[in-house]
Amino acid sequence: MVVARGRVGCFDFGTLAFHISMSTACTLPTAVVTLADAAALDAASSRFVVPCGDGDILVRAWGLPGGRPTVLLHGGSGSWVHWARNISALVSAGRRVWVPDLPGFGDSARPPLGTDADALPEPVERALDQLLDGAAYDLVAFSFGTMVASFIAARWPHRVRRLVLVGAPALGIGPANPLGLRAWMHLSPGPERDDVMHANMRALMLAREATTDDDSLAFHLYRADLLRDRMPKRRLHQTDVIQRTLPAVRCPLFGIWGEQDALYRGRTDLIAGALSKAPAFRWLRIIPNAGHWVQFEEAAAFDKVLDQALTES
Repeated sequence: MVVARGRVGCFDFGTLAFHISMSTACTLPTAVVTLADAAALDAASSRFVVPCGDGDILVRAWGLPGGRPTVLLHGGSGSWVHWARNISALVSAGRRVWVPDLPGFGDSARPPLGTDADALPEPVERALDQLLDGAAYDLVAFSFGTMVASFIAARWPHRVRRLVLVGAPALGIGPANPLGLRAWMHLSPGPERDDVMHANMRALMLAREATTDDDSLAFHLYRADLLRDRMPKRRLHQTDVIQRTLPAVRCPLFGIWGEQDALYRGRTDLIAGALSKAPAFRWLRIIPNAGHWVQFEEAAAFDKVLDQALTES
């Protein structure tokens, strides 16, 4: 059973007995620079819940129902907001954009079994099958979500028209140097914990010093998602599981990476070779001046390349 759900305001949900399709009443922001922009984008979504484990998977959707279905999967310790700066461009291109909070993250319940990416393909695909009425879709995934997306494309090839991987781990290419991330869960809420979280965000997600507004928005979204991560002890991202899965991915495959991705800094020349394990690998594009969260840090350049991937015949 699919139940529609609605709410107003960022990260503050209330279940309603009817469907609120805010997209007919709210205009999508052309750029997401502030928290108000992110809230406006959120308010413009339609929301659906599909049962998962002891709760539900929450899926947001934007765009007209007749648009070509495009599914976006976020990264680890994330939610739909990993794509906040890219949704409007996809809708403007005539797409119906579906963005689940993956089970165990954001506003979705944990999966019935497991605590890593291999526990997510079945509940995610089941939800998409119901919401899209069995239709095939274009699948775009970031970081941790690329593992889930690769598993889905390999197991249900008739469902995925094309696959776009963004900053994927698990290609058998480890970082040249340790990331230097620091523990924060033992710290009480407050400035010290925020400082550690902020340093981790800078080390992992972004490549350069941001403007004050960009940094404030990125950190707010990053921190809010970290605190809602209910999938501890994930380890598959440290393996080569995507590289081993790609030979079974038969749809066209595209890659988009930030030039300064912390997971591959100085080793981006190895990525195309790993992706070429897929029989229908088309191309890899490297976006300058961007880190791991490339679609946020260089949104305009990313959106242009993503459009090429989604429209190439």
